[in-house]
Amino acid sequence: MSYSDFKSIEDIQQKFNISVISGASLFSETEDIIPCLMLRDILQENVSLALNINTEKARSEMIIAPVLIEVRRIFERKISLFSGTEFNIDDSLGLTGFCDFILSGSPNQIFLKYPIVCITEAKNENIRSGYAQCIAEMIAAKLFNDKNSTDISYILGVVTTGSNWKFLKYENHRVFIDFDEYLISQISKILGILQKQSEKTS
Repeated sequence: MSYSDFKSIEDIQQKFNISVISGASLFSETEDIIPCLMLRDILQENVSLALNINTEKARSEMIIAPVLIEVRRIFERKISLFSGTEFNIDDSLGLTGFCDFILSGSPNQIFLKYPIVCITEAKNENIRSGYAQCIAEMIAAKLFNDKNSTDISYILGVVTTGSNWKFLKYENHRVFIDFDEYLISQISKILGILQKQSEKTS
């Protein structure tokens, strides 16, 4: 079993004995971060093209990756970005496999030291389809940090199609799913949320 084998929130709740809470706007007060001119140009060129190609690979390479690279740039490379990384934490719990993207609160780009944001690409343009996988990765990230005595209060999760972004938060055996969903046109808000989590460890 691996992260991608988790298909429903109910499975996650039963296996890990966690609560899943939705209904609140978690980041409505988060300050926007203005993207650099380069990212604005990239998105202006890439978004329509990626949506017309309409494959997960195109959305990943043309939209999601540039946004995450911008977060790394904002922090002057004091955080690191991993893509398609194998993240095996506990085979008995099914917490193994590859993660689409992970942001780490360390500048070390060779080894993943302490994950702070887990980003999952939604399948078939369905945000809900990515919840279970993302939550499993967040739980694994928390276990990894606890094992390494890393004091990070919560893990941020993202499920995205590239054009739509949904944020989750895992803390004290509770998963909070943001009531709001952000479009890529709201890139300043998306960057603000990612920046808020990343600044805790940079």
